Amino acid sequence: MESATHVFIAGIGNSGPEHWQALWHGRVAGSVWVEHASWDAPLRDVWVKELDDTLRAIEGPKVLIAHSLGCTLVAEWASEYEDHAVTGAFLVAMPDVHGSNFPTAAVGFDAPPQTPLPFPALVVASEDDPYGSLESASAGAERLGAQLVGVGAKGHINAASGLADWPEGWSLFSEKFTG
Repeated sequence: MESATHVFIAGIGNSGPEHWQALWHGRVAGSVWVEHASWDAPLRDVWVKELDDTLRAIEGPKVLIAHSLGCTLVAEWASEYEDHAVTGAFLVAMPDVHGSNFPTAAVGFDAPPQTPLPFPALVVASEDDPYGSLESASAGAERLGAQLVGVGAKGHINAASGLADWPEGWSLFSEKFTG
């Protein structure tokens, strides 16, 4: 069986070098990082097209590894495009698009799709994420037909959370998508 290409999808502002996503990307040979023309002022339709263009350029199966607004982007993309051999999605720290801390610079993400993803997904949530409550993550997981895993109090599950390589996350990802 052909192994899947790991496709990393960061949120607004991108994931810096100390973020677990960047660390994982650096150690997974052949992985792909989705790039955007504007990391600080995301437009939904532009980001969806950039994700689709990236996925179309990758042959064979692929698994998506998204953080924050990248999770929302995966749902938006899946509601419009074919899955291009996506075998699963690891969605970490999915923000509440109607929450008080959702970035106003992110335009067009305010009406999340109400349909399940066409591939297996795991939503990973923190109980003290300033961008989305555990209840919001639970509702999002249910809406997407995804499994929800709470990981305790880990903030936005990013570099500021002090997770470094985040071994717990790698274990969750590996159990669901590589094992």
